[in-house]
Amino acid sequence: MDASRPDRSSVEANVISFELSEPDVELYEAARRLLLSAHHSENHRVAAAMRGGSGAIYLGLHLGSKRLNVCAESSALANARMAQEASIHSVVAVSMDGLGQPQVTNPCGLCRELLRTYGPETTVLVDAGGEVGKVHVTGLLPYPWMRAAETEWDTLPPRAQETAT
Repeated sequence: MDASRPDRSSVEANVISFELSEPDVELYEAARRLLLSAHHSENHRVAAAMRGGSGAIYLGLHLGSKRLNVCAESSALANARMAQEASIHSVVAVSMDGLGQPQVTNPCGLCRELLRTYGPETTVLVDAGGEVGKVHVTGLLPYPWMRAAETEWDTLPPRAQETAT
């Protein structure tokens, strides 16, 4: 399957699951520990943990300044790629809640695009209205941004539906 095109034959790819495993919790705990040790309200607001296909965990930290922010998920992804990790299995990002405790936070649009590009089989732990669940990355970004020349298909111009009179 082309990772850039939505899989219309598999609805289950976009279904959230609340059945978390011990490795999911371990991934969350790794991100949580990093955020607790490195949190800064402007410079390091989010931490991420990413499990590669090998089972190794890679950490990432948000880097912020007045004009630029680098997301925690992208720095974790860079760490995984530098370690020659062949695939990404799962990822979680955490940010501080109002009481100063790490909680799962959902990836921004840029991170969703990066995760889908570099880990088309990745599952993402998400905040689903206060409960942590996991979803396949295609459920987060079913229609990714692409240039027309990058697709394997031609898109027809939009047409209004004709109404019967």
